[in-house]
Amino acid sequence: MPTLSPEQLLRELASSDDLLIVQDLDGVCMQLVKDPLTRRMDAAYVDAVAAMDGAFAVLTNGEHEGRRGVNRLVEQALGDPDLPKQEGRYLPGLAAGGVQLQDRFGDLRHPGVSSAEMAFLANAPVRMEALLMERLPALLPGVRDEELAEVAKAAVLDTQVSPTINLNGIFALVPDDVSCQQALQTMLSELMHQLLAEATDQGLGKSFFLHVAPNLGRDAKGQERIKPAESGDVGTTDIQFMLTGSIKEAGLLVLLNQHIQRRWGEAPLGDAFNVRTAPHTPNALLALVKERIPANRMPLLVGVGDTVTSTASADGTGWLRGGSDRGFLNLLQDLGTWCGQPNRVVLVDSSHGEVDRPSHADGSLQGITDPDDPLQIDVLMPDGPQQYIAWFRQLSEHRSRPL
Repeated sequence: MPTLSPEQLLRELASSDDLLIVQDLDGVCMQLVKDPLTRRMDAAYVDAVAAMDGAFAVLTNGEHEGRRGVNRLVEQALGDPDLPKQEGRYLPGLAAGGVQLQDRFGDLRHPGVSSAEMAFLANAPVRMEALLMERLPALLPGVRDEELAEVAKAAVLDTQVSPTINLNGIFALVPDDVSCQQALQTMLSELMHQLLAEATDQGLGKSFFLHVAPNLGRDAKGQERIKPAESGDVGTTDIQFMLTGSIKEAGLLVLLNQHIQRRWGEAPLGDAFNVRTAPHTPNALLALVKERIPANRMPLLVGVGDTVTSTASADGTGWLRGGSDRGFLNLLQDLGTWCGQPNRVVLVDSSHGEVDRPSHADGSLQGITDPDDPLQIDVLMPDGPQQYIAWFRQLSEHRSRPL
């Protein structure tokens, strides 16, 4: 259970002289929606981010740029497509799991990504839509071809470096049919593995991996497990086709390296350090920090996410733990234990939007954590993004006017 109230955390952070908040986006500062193109961002939140300059970075599996990018939401919130670049009001940090790096002026880079990889990704959305149209008729025999074509097109998120298939719109056609939803999840996994095989045929066998959201951790082969749909919890809704290395744990170290460089004048992990060259396991990432970063240069880290899962294993002998935010939150917590900092983990309830998710409402956190979970959640935001935004705005105000 949480150890702090939001108000206690506010007091703790208001006086910190070296702070870095690392925050997810969807479900945290925006409600989860079935169609990402309908997302909206609060202008007051954008203002608060600007006031936290130097102490804040995003770490998201979404993307900064493109028609589906978060930059469009910032521009819409401020009512001016030019203002964010002129005044440095974009959200700084890492997108696409860590491979898309942006500063507050919207200057964007993809460190370590090849032209061949970018070309394959550019063609992936069209291929995804075609593969969906091959497979959906057998699973949804009662749906007209025209409607299938419409939902297939909407399901493919044509982002630049992490094209995704999102099943929410397709699930809406079978809202109470859990067995059909599970069959759709299996189909999606098979489809995306076919795309991986096609990449291998083009000499890109080590370039990509699949990110399953939400997931139940990794299997023995290191692949993320699908969270099967069940009554009241739709489980896995998205699979992203991502560049190898695009994991939030590695992204956390990129942000940490940049933060220390700004504060101390040198990048302890090197100027060119990025997620494609970083280690891929939590233990190796933690070992790298211990080797290269002095403990007294570590900032106070606060990780904010919404997607953490824990489900009892079928044989009853343990827990299947996953969620796209779990890895970086765990690492952030372990970094605090190592360097003696009280790093904090904040979990926002994302069940208030349009997507079925486990709720904080009854206090049990069932489906989110378990009694043996090594991840300690310090603060809960049970009222969702609205509560978090209000809290974050207070923090931005108090950072310039301490309590």
